[in-house]
Amino acid sequence: MAKRQIPVIVLAGFLGSGKTTLLNHLLSRSGGSRIGAVVNDFGKIEIDAMSIAGQVDSMVSLGNGCLCCAVDTSELDGFLEKLARPSARLDVIVIEASGLAEPQELIRMILASENRNIVYGGLVEVVDAAEFERTRATHPELDRHVAIADLVVLNKADRVADEARDRLLETLGELSPGTPVVPASYGRIDPELLFDRKPREDHLEAVRQLSFEDLCHGDHDHDGHLHAAYESVEFVSEEPMHPRRLMEFLDSRPKGLYRIKGFVHFGIPGHRQRFTVHAVGDFLRFYPSPWARGEQRLTQLVMIGRGVDAVSLRERLDSCRNRSAEQNADPNSMWGVLRYAQS
Repeated sequence: MAKRQIPVIVLAGFLGSGKTTLLNHLLSRSGGSRIGAVVNDFGKIEIDAMSIAGQVDSMVSLGNGCLCCAVDTSELDGFLEKLARPSARLDVIVIEASGLAEPQELIRMILASENRNIVYGGLVEVVDAAEFERTRATHPELDRHVAIADLVVLNKADRVADEARDRLLETLGELSPGTPVVPASYGRIDPELLFDRKPREDHLEAVRQLSFEDLCHGDHDHDGHLHAAYESVEFVSEEPMHPRRLMEFLDSRPKGLYRIKGFVHFGIPGHRQRFTVHAVGDFLRFYPSPWARGEQRLTQLVMIGRGVDAVSLRERLDSCRNRSAEQNADPNSMWGVLRYAQS
């Protein structure tokens, strides 16, 4: 059975953009998930649903003591190895890059890592709405960072007028067409955009685990919540999916579709196991594993995006159903899926 891999998310942005504030928010809204954080240039912190106290270059006080140690990118793989060890029981790792870091280098290191316990979880670029033009003039590489991001957070959006914010959203859309852009204040974004918070014990049924609304439970204020800006589209099929047609859908997924997660049932001889699918931005991976005893063979997908056409998505996935017994007998149709499979 394939072991679950821990997603590693790169949190980038120039000095003062609000990365640490956003990380604090994620930690305080983790919903019971264990988060490991690597703070580039400052320190490594292993956290169990607790908030960071103070600034990133200060000592961090945890319930079980204090941890503080210098980190540079050459040590990153070693720290990921420690954080991803099974005894740490982490659900997600967030790398907060320094304000002058090159995020593509961190991404390259993650993708090149031979650690089979981790998987790349996407690049989140934090942009300061109030200082965007000045930052862009001083650091023209900001355009390149935005262009490769899987999610852009327009932080401090409350500090600019509506018209200026609309212009910024338009500019960011031009720099990275199709990439979701989330306006935020004080780094308050929905953690579900980055990682799956642990469901309550009474929400352990497979379908409910995949439910966007159930996963977003909590006592935080939902006024102006991202649910208003982001859509969650669910798809369930009792019929197996046709591998080639599903890969055509995944290879041409529409702009604004940020995340896809769930289970896929192909029913192809030799490949009748459950395939867990994880997609963020352009990244795609399948994880084959046995079905649980008595578990119904279903395809269950949740797609999270902004400006997506829910009807069209469901129609396209509906056309991926495999209704031909002859096609079920062709194991070669799985080649496209297996290219992205973690054995």
